[in-house]
Amino acid sequence: MEYVLLVLVGFAAAAFGSLLGLGGGVIVVPALLGLGSLFAAVDVISPQTAAGTSLFVMIFTGISSVLAYHKQKTIDWKSALLFLIGIVPGAILGTSASKVLSTDSFMVYFGLFMLVIAGSLFLRGKLKRKDAPVKGVIRESTDEAGNRYVYGYSPTAAIVVSIGVGFLSSLFGVGGGALMVPVMIVWFGFPAKIAAATAMLVILFSAVSGSAAHFAAGHIHWLYALALIPGAWFGGKAGAWLNQRIRSNLLVWLMKLVFIGLAVQFILQGLL
Repeated sequence: MEYVLLVLVGFAAAAFGSLLGLGGGVIVVPALLGLGSLFAAVDVISPQTAAGTSLFVMIFTGISSVLAYHKQKTIDWKSALLFLIGIVPGAILGTSASKVLSTDSFMVYFGLFMLVIAGSLFLRGKLKRKDAPVKGVIRESTDEAGNRYVYGYSPTAAIVVSIGVGFLSSLFGVGGGALMVPVMIVWFGFPAKIAAATAMLVILFSAVSGSAAHFAAGHIHWLYALALIPGAWFGGKAGAWLNQRIRSNLLVWLMKLVFIGLAVQFILQGLL
């Protein structure tokens, strides 16, 4: 029964993760940690194993989502390739840091992390949007309504962000999109749909490097991963399809509500 549930969890997590550019780990990791309490026959797994398994599954979510977004032409490939530079060293650092976290500490830190991201999104409407930089990377995009966006960033900022994404991805098993998407929207001025699609490409490589580091440390539950993968593959395509049919403002509000809800749940679970 638990494996059937994992197939459904994989689909829901991937669809939601692809829709918002999160990768789905925010659903998969808590589900894996909660299996032991739902099914007496299932051993409780560590936060490290939950993170490693989640990252491995997100490889398939990422491939599925990137293929779908590529057809929609919503991925900023040049920006994504620059963001990827710091992913591998960040992932190695994240795996090393994860070894010292208990389950309760993991939940509390994860919840605090989600509150920080939610806060950055609530400030989005109050922050004055910066003009595209004179130097560095400057990008342009036109949405389905014909609105033109100009956004940009320095290569140094992109690399620093990618190191942080790799670190948090490997530490929490979330793919890094929970940080990447808000940064791309708030700091760099990306349109929400472009940010979600581009983040999925970054998440794909983040998941590959992060799961490789966890594999070397023995942190992947292979039976759970195999149960999650089929749902993750089709869920990734479903999320990309939904992304084209939901307004960008609604997408941002969904992020806010989800981050706050998950943050409260994780912090309470870790403290109680």
